Amino acid sequence: MQIGIQELRSNLSRYLADVARGGTITITRRGKPIARLERISQPSTLERLVAEGRVRLPGQPRRPAPAPIRVEGTVSDLVAEQRR
Repeated sequence: MQIGIQELRSNLSRYLADVARGGTITITRRGKPIARLERISQPSTLERLVAEGRVRLPGQPRRPAPAPIRVEGTVSDLVAEQRR
């Protein structure tokens, strides 16, 4: 969407609401584009921590979990057996 400076001034709240919903507005002066209004995308917490150098992403993908072991009885029974 393209709008002139005067139109932007007159209806700023409406246009900012459009931008907040993800729209992009090109601002013109005498019909020529001079600026663009668009929503600021916030980095995720992980992206922010990586940028700050507080965390480092893994170099390799995670290994798959091992196959579950089939046993009979409850966990309490197994723990009690291990304690003997």
